[in-house]
Amino acid sequence: MEFRKYAKDFMFAIEPVTEVAGGPDLYIDRGSTINLTCTVKYSPEPPHYIIWNHNNAIISYSSPRGGVSVVTEKGETTVSHLLILMAKNADSGRYSCSPSNAAPHGVNVHVLSGEKPEAMQTGGQMPQQIPVSLCLLSTAILLMIY
Repeated sequence: MEFRKYAKDFMFAIEPVTEVAGGPDLYIDRGSTINLTCTVKYSPEPPHYIIWNHNNAIISYSSPRGGVSVVTEKGETTVSHLLILMAKNADSGRYSCSPSNAAPHGVNVHVLSGEKPEAMQTGGQMPQQIPVSLCLLSTAILLMIY
């Protein structure tokens, strides 16, 4: 009983951490699938919602563009996947993930039209490669939705 009385004095708060994988810059070939993964860790409870933004505007999943979806798995670590089919040059820009209970985090996406990403890299980062199996999975999920 005495332990409980003093244990709360040693408790400390851990701030939730948000991270979008692969940043700060991602290079995607035009026509391929953009798959951004946001992870929220160290949260006492899962976020109530996660908002994805593109160039500071909230992404609409029912926009005329089509082919945009989000899959979120809540838990001790919450993971949200933003999937954008058939990447276009207009899809380039800053993407950020904003959970309800943590600071946002983002990456810069560059949709390439045949350019070599090695010539465009900054900070020595290697371009992220999306596994074919993940592209097939995301396509299957979107086909089931539509």
